[in-house]
Amino acid sequence: MKEKRFILNADDFGMSEAFNTAVFEGAQAGILKSTSLVANGDAYEQAVQTVIPSSPELGVGVHLNIIEGKALIPEQFELVDQNGVFNNSYGQLILKAYCYKKKEFLQELEKEFRAQIEKCITDLNAQGRKVTHIDSHVHTHAIPPIFELVCALAREYGINQIRTQFEHFYMVPDIFMHLNKKYPVNLIKIALLNSFTLINKNTAKSYKLNTNDYLIGVGYTSMMSSLTVSCGLSAIKNKTQITAEALIHPCRYEDGTIDNHFTEYRITQNQKLKEKIERLGYEITNYANLDGESII
Repeated sequence: MKEKRFILNADDFGMSEAFNTAVFEGAQAGILKSTSLVANGDAYEQAVQTVIPSSPELGVGVHLNIIEGKALIPEQFELVDQNGVFNNSYGQLILKAYCYKKKEFLQELEKEFRAQIEKCITDLNAQGRKVTHIDSHVHTHAIPPIFELVCALAREYGINQIRTQFEHFYMVPDIFMHLNKKYPVNLIKIALLNSFTLINKNTAKSYKLNTNDYLIGVGYTSMMSSLTVSCGLSAIKNKTQITAEALIHPCRYEDGTIDNHFTEYRITQNQKLKEKIERLGYEITNYANLDGESII
């Protein structure tokens, strides 16, 4: 195992057929070796029954989701509306995790997380596969009280890897990206998630869990490209003994739609990027290959 490891992870696997197609084709191209499965996604069954069996080198984690769609356990009034649909914003989740009905909220959260984790474990085990890691939709598990709950569940279910969100600040040489109205919001996200990570790294260590050292994909959320991945890795090129993860949300649409998700799909097909990653000294891998190593 090399001293520098790179994980390209496709979030939102199972959300739609377009996400599933992107993950399948990305896995075949050799750069994408990791993905995170959404237990309540509309295309979950296709992901499990079609894509995973055809992608033996793909590490599959659990993408905990309490932001979008229907809960697996709908009778949880701190999490969902009367139709069982998640209805909390990120800010509301922070408030509930720290103040408002904290005990009741965390109890409901534990039930939903257990249901999502157990669903993924059961379906992967049926194929002789194991869950490689845990992360979450919109980084909700980064909220420290929620992160500690997820760490406890990871340890209980034998999942040894969990994502943290420390992003080393960097800028790409493209002025138009920085004029995008999303960019200032993303900078706030970096500050918030980096502060959470300072707490969460110690929590992960206390539960003897492995985690990544750096994350690429917060500052340029919704603007990820081969350029942002390349620049993000170049910004930490002098670091050693690290694991860097770049998260993307790739889609490949049957009707030929081109949007930011399709741009992220193109990352998975970029062989020149793959060569540059390797020239920077990184081994392209997934969380399964970190199992048992101390990388905190």
